[in-house]
Amino acid sequence: MKVLHMSILRYQRDTAEPLILAQEMDIAAFGFFEKKTVRELLPFFSKTVVQRIKAGERITVDQEEMKDYQVHAHVRSDGLAATMTADHEYPARAAFAVLAQLMDDFSEQVSGWAGLGAPVEWPPIKEALAKCQDPTNYDKIMKIQRDLDDTTTVLHQTIDNLLERGEKLDTLVERSDDLSKQSKMFYKQARKTNSCCVIA
Repeated sequence: MKVLHMSILRYQRDTAEPLILAQEMDIAAFGFFEKKTVRELLPFFSKTVVQRIKAGERITVDQEEMKDYQVHAHVRSDGLAATMTADHEYPARAAFAVLAQLMDDFSEQVSGWAGLGAPVEWPPIKEALAKCQDPTNYDKIMKIQRDLDDTTTVLHQTIDNLLERGEKLDTLVERSDDLSKQSKMFYKQARKTNSCCVIA
């Protein structure tokens, strides 16, 4: 799972297109010659998707130009929007949780965002991009599922160890039965030997 791009936009229908207020991208996985194009496409996709959806909506759009990725977008009724470009494996529920949190944080920390006409420096978006690479940081159900999977794995290992231990115990029990028979034979043999000779 990989998140490439996150952006906060303002689109109150007072401008021709949405205005990106803050954005961050991680395109290290792309080659040198691809990076320039990807750096241009990601903000373009964000603006295009936000421009085409209604206020209060959330949507996920597959990208034709970058087939392995999709844009998750959420536009609030007040005109603040957020987008995330991630691969198809990234769960939509986690993506929308990230976007909602991002918009809440931005609107609390950047006063007067509705009147901004240019991008602002907002460092928390960089931290959010790094943190959201693991969707369980935002999706509680996914985190619980991962914890259950881990517990199941540990339980299976414990059962395997018990079975292995049980097999070893069975071997010991068989040996102890053999030992008991040999001990009985030794005892009988020793008794016979001792009975023929009386020591006075």
